[in-house]
Formats: sequence, structure tokens, C-alpha cells
Amino acid sequence: MGIPAKFAAIAFLALALEGCAGHDVMDYSQTPMPRMSGHARVENNGNKPVQCVPYAREHSGIKIFGDAYTWWDKASGKYVRGQLPEPGAVMVLHDYAGSDHGHVAVVRKVINAREIRIDHANWLNDGSIYVNNPVEDVSSDNDWSLVRVYNLKTGGWGVKLFPVQGFIGKGGPSDLVADSAGANMGATALVGEIN
Repeated sequence: MGIPAKFAAIAFLALALEGCAGHDVMDYSQTPMPRMSGHARVENNGNKPVQCVPYAREHSGIKIFGDAYTWWDKASGKYVRGQLPEPGAVMVLHDYAGSDHGHVAVVRKVINAREIRIDHANWLNDGSIYVNNPVEDVSSDNDWSLVRVYNLKTGGWGVKLFPVQGFIGKGGPSDLVADSAGANMGATALVGEIN
């Protein structure tokens, strides 16, 4: 089998497997690549990889402990939870590798209604820290319930779609009026960047 035939076979297999993802397959091939790209860096923490939870806790100021998949429930009554991203909030991905696996990332910047930048750790299970990583809302209702993440190592949008539980904001108990499913953390989503 020649090289072009091998690439064609790999492409066909990738498309066939994409249908097994469990989410509606939508055509995002026309989505432009992000104008700004981030970078990955590996930090040596002894021989331990940097994990998403301590990284998000340290860089967001949201003091939740425990596995990433528990953060959404643990934030109830302590922090403001919402469905739209804001700078400094923690995005909570759930059920992306089984019901007891999650991922948390800090929203760095809101680019527009469908694109944000995040900072997070251990995304590709390599202990790396990913900074200014593009994320795109691909939900059919534009409600940030389903996203895809730009792969900084390959330089292209990932094909897997990830369900989002929501965004945890820094507000405390006095701000919990907005803590309900579907509510935004503030009156409007802020377009901005954390320092």
C-alpha cells in the first residue's frame, strides 16, 4: 500500500471512529484556526506530573479540593456557578472519559460568544501546562454545554467533543442569586482577560 493510500485509510478510519463519540457529529471544518495561539510548557514537579485540579485551584483562587468531576457539586452554595464563561472562572468538563473523570481549566480570556482561551494542566496526560489554549463552543444552542479544544501540540482543532458542566466563578455566598442551572455568573458575559 502506497503512502497516499495509507493516509486515505487513516483518514477514513478517523472519520468512522468520530461517529462513535456519542455526540451529534457536526461539520466544523469551515471553522477558522484561532488568530492567537497558546503554548505548552512542562514543569518539573519532582517526578510528579502537574495535575489539573491543583493548577486550577492555584490560578483561579477557587479553593475546592477533590477530583475534577466533583468540583461542580462542591461549588454549590460556596461559589457562583453559571453556564457562560468569564475571565477567572473555572470551566468544568465532565464525563469525558467515564462518569468519574473530569477536567478543570481556568478561563483566561473570552474572545467572542463561541471562543475562549483557557490555562490548564495535564490535558494530554503528560503533566504539561497549557497556556492561552483556544476552546470553541460547538453546542447547537450556543450554550457552552459542548466544546472542542485546540491541540497546541498538533496545531489543529481536536475532533473529540467534551461536555461542559458549567463555569465556577469567584463570587461567594452573597452572590449566589445567580447560582442556578442556566444562569450566568454576572449580568452579562464579560469579554476580557485575567491578569
